[in-house]
Amino acid sequence: MKIIFIGTGDFAAPILNSLKDIDLVVTAPDKPAGRKKVLTPPPVKEIALKNKLPLIQPEKISTVKFDFEPDLIITADYGQIIPQSIIQLPRLGVINIHPSLLPKYRGPSPIQTALLNGDPKTGITLMLIDEQVDHGPILAQTEVPISKEDNNQTLKEKLSREAGLFLNKILPQYIEGEIKPQEQNHAKATLTKMFARQDGQIDFQKETAEEIERKIRAFSPWPGVWITTDQKRIKIIKAEIVSEKKEGLIIETKKGLLKLNLVQPEGKKPMTGEEFLRGHRAL
Repeated sequence: MKIIFIGTGDFAAPILNSLKDIDLVVTAPDKPAGRKKVLTPPPVKEIALKNKLPLIQPEKISTVKFDFEPDLIITADYGQIIPQSIIQLPRLGVINIHPSLLPKYRGPSPIQTALLNGDPKTGITLMLIDEQVDHGPILAQTEVPISKEDNNQTLKEKLSREAGLFLNKILPQYIEGEIKPQEQNHAKATLTKMFARQDGQIDFQKETAEEIERKIRAFSPWPGVWITTDQKRIKIIKAEIVSEKKEGLIIETKKGLLKLNLVQPEGKKPMTGEEFLRGHRAL
């Protein structure tokens, strides 16, 4: 078996780390990161180097010509659409690892969308890629519960760990021909959007406590949730829904009360709601 892994981000890295006998890793080029714009390798590259795996970092995957013909390609969290010229290469197809229970939440933000909608569960789908995004037939799925404490980062980590375990369980069965791909119910497909920094701005008068609390968890660590007061931005890092006004920084929303447990005024370090009240007027 000749297997290629294509991936980039921190969802894909633990999956690669769980796999054996990978013949080539394809990942994105190093990119500047942070305020100092330090050239930084993607998480998948770090795993590939640690495990001494052959690695390439093309600017565009559509330009890649492999030195061998793969039997299977596995992809997750890559950041580019896999072209038809590569999809048709392996005899066993290209398996994509998607962090939702397809056909629900196709597209770029399935984890954040599940949190925004208050879903009690999500999952991992192993599917074969076709020419449309998250459209191909399904090989297998497994459910993953969402806790009330989960944010985007913790849920992504949970799903990534589960994806590695699930892939290693299903892959031998698929290779041996024991699993037949099943077409998705396209009539039930839902699409997610690409979020921008502006999506993190909230309005206490127009959104409910529940909606804001979900946003805080869905947009942690990026794009974050914030309000503007006195022409300055205040980031809200942690909050909880409460039933009555008691001690702390309690905000009345469109519906319900929200206690802001951890905030970060512009230009300052994060502080508790109580610390904020000692040095600022109430919001």
